[in-house]
Amino acid sequence: MATPLPIKRGLSFAYVARNLIARKLTTILTASGMALVVFVFATVLMMAEGLRHTLGGTGSYNNVVIIRQGSQTEVQSSLTREQANLIESLPGLASADRGQARITREVLVLVNLPRRDGGGLANVVVRGTTPTGMLMRPQAKIVAGRAFRPGSSEIIVGSAMTRGKIGLAIGDRVGFGLRDWTIVGVFDAGGNGFDSELWGDSEQMMQAFRRNAYSSVVVGLRDAGSYDAFARAVAAQPLLKVDIKRELAFYADQSEKLANFIAVLGQTITIIFSIGAIIGAMITMYASVANRTREIGTLRALGFRRGNIVSAFIQEAALLGFVAGVAGLVAAAFMQFVEISTTNVQTFSEVVFRLILTPAIAVQVLLFSVFMGVLGGVLPALRASRLEIVDALRSI
Repeated sequence: MATPLPIKRGLSFAYVARNLIARKLTTILTASGMALVVFVFATVLMMAEGLRHTLGGTGSYNNVVIIRQGSQTEVQSSLTREQANLIESLPGLASADRGQARITREVLVLVNLPRRDGGGLANVVVRGTTPTGMLMRPQAKIVAGRAFRPGSSEIIVGSAMTRGKIGLAIGDRVGFGLRDWTIVGVFDAGGNGFDSELWGDSEQMMQAFRRNAYSSVVVGLRDAGSYDAFARAVAAQPLLKVDIKRELAFYADQSEKLANFIAVLGQTITIIFSIGAIIGAMITMYASVANRTREIGTLRALGFRRGNIVSAFIQEAALLGFVAGVAGLVAAAFMQFVEISTTNVQTFSEVVFRLILTPAIAVQVLLFSVFMGVLGGVLPALRASRLEIVDALRSI
């Protein structure tokens, strides 16, 4: 009676890693292709996250934006002076100096400014605001020059507008609204959407653009719990056919269409590229099986089960995917130094943002990379496990 083969628990991870190292050229070539796919996937996610961070971080939680009912953006909205006065009298607002409610009446227009690189015109947001409006956005700080003087044709520009394709500077004169405006300062809002705007005096903006209504009214609440009471007070006024939303949520919504478009387009491209990467990993693993037929037969003769062989090859493919994922992720991390200027499809205005890599994106990218490797290794692993011991040992 034949003695049964001893049962082995499984092949060590060190054995799996050594097999990848032993085939350096094929490993590098396959991992490079997969890393390119990972780089594209990570960059797309970073672009969408950067856009959401830029616009979603615009404003303050205790500020409320009020626009005309049914308007999607401030540019489409209009509020009369009477409506603004009525809003100012409602309960729940914070008190500013001299006992007045904290409120700013703002005008938003899109103007065409030439790009410094000669690439045509850019739609830039010009915001007419007030000194109170600047106080209500403490994240926007003057970093060069000074603030504009109320009642003058002076403007300040967001820091993003001083770089890249626009390239404005203190002392420049910018023509829009049938007059010239002098840039007297630069403000930085911490990388949010305000950095892509030009600010000036709201009343002067109304005169320059021949307007008799505001685009929006922004109010500061007394505290975080005052929102519901303020919303009820607004709803109780028949003259106020308006929509209200917290400032943070309002600007976060402005980014959703473009961020979702970037994400869907990028993921579609990634899926197409990943098919090629999976096929490359599969070819590599099939070649590994063909070159190691006798080795596989020896392992089976030593008592390793078919499941041990399948597990080893899948681990090898997963490790290949992980290495490719790390390489692609490291390359994508350098994209955080890149600043992108594009048009927000919802507001049709220029927005400047940086790519952002978060831990959640890193985990998602690595899981995707490992999944590609495993998917490419399943069929070769099953092929390796089906080799008969005698036939494998006879092969040359």
